[in-house]
Amino acid sequence: MVKKFAKNVLPLIGVTIVLTLGSILAADAQIIPLKNAPPDQPTPTPTPSAKPDDQTQQKKEKRGSWILAPIPIFSPAVGAGIIPVVAYIFKINETDKKSPPSTLAFVGGITNNGSRFGALGGRLYFNENKYEAAFAVVKVKIFVDFYGIGRLPGQDPPFVNLRTQGNVYFGEFLRNIRKDIFVGARYQYRKLNFGIEGDRPKGGFEIPKLDLRATSAALGVKVKRDKRDSTFYPTTGSLFETKVDFFDQALGSNRQYQTYSVAYNGFRSFNEKRVLAYRAMGCSANQDVPFYDLCLFGFSNDLRGYTAGQFQNRRMFAMQAELRQSLKGRFGMVVFGGVGGVARRWNEFRMSNLLPAAGAGLRFTLDKKNRVNYRVDWAIGREGSTLVIGVGEAF
Repeated sequence: MVKKFAKNVLPLIGVTIVLTLGSILAADAQIIPLKNAPPDQPTPTPTPSAKPDDQTQQKKEKRGSWILAPIPIFSPAVGAGIIPVVAYIFKINETDKKSPPSTLAFVGGITNNGSRFGALGGRLYFNENKYEAAFAVVKVKIFVDFYGIGRLPGQDPPFVNLRTQGNVYFGEFLRNIRKDIFVGARYQYRKLNFGIEGDRPKGGFEIPKLDLRATSAALGVKVKRDKRDSTFYPTTGSLFETKVDFFDQALGSNRQYQTYSVAYNGFRSFNEKRVLAYRAMGCSANQDVPFYDLCLFGFSNDLRGYTAGQFQNRRMFAMQAELRQSLKGRFGMVVFGGVGGVARRWNEFRMSNLLPAAGAGLRFTLDKKNRVNYRVDWAIGREGSTLVIGVGEAF
């Protein structure tokens, strides 16, 4: 499940909650004919206890599925703790055969360094897949190690313990304008307070006075082309997304700036148990962008193997591939690798500053019908390694 209702919201504040939920297929009850009856003999009349209507009623599928998963977190950035995840996957209209299942979810968390957060959100599909809507309401108080802006690989810069506290509201509405293409509007509003805990090392990050009590509000546009065969565990097809958000003082924002992102996911199935998934993405933040809206690695799965807060800047790109193999029973495994980078401008990327990463992971299927997996990934990068535990695939 857990994967996609607010993927674009929480990286902005330091917590990513990804709720990506796939399809529910209603299984029709079947009446199996009597086999091996002697020729020219009448078929025995079924007894009242074997009425077809009763069998159909007994085999009728439940409308939705619950996903319950505790996720431990061990992060150098935010400490150790537990994240409970509760999600419900369902069809808004059970007679709608075209719309993917909708999702409602709650995600919370608390760690030993005092960080805590909670989020309620959902992604809804309805009217024969003509419309798609998403929303999220988030409350956070987190303490994270922040290394400043523009760090290069191999450096060991000072960092500060950054406190972030506040609320986030997000909404999105898309309309299907052609077979696989959706276009729509987005809105987000964030009211955040920042502070630096403890001593400030010489040369460490300083928060601009304008951002100590920050308000960010934006209207945006999203275009999506979705050819995947499943929103949970795709085996064929592709997903292309591009998003533009315009933050402006006329909307109540402290600063005027824009953020842009584009991503392509592809999926190829070799057989019923083996899938190759690959992803390429780019991010750009322009004009008077605040530090908390920079492009960064570590809070999403664009490049596993790097701690959140280590690398961020105005420009970012990443490419990765993952081989997914189903094993016996509910188990599976993956191997993955990729490369990315951050820079102030697109023409400033250098081979010597690229960030490679590779790793492997285990999967356990929580819900067979929807192919929702519990995920444990270990990845190693240029500056160390990370352990990522979640629900749903990385992309």
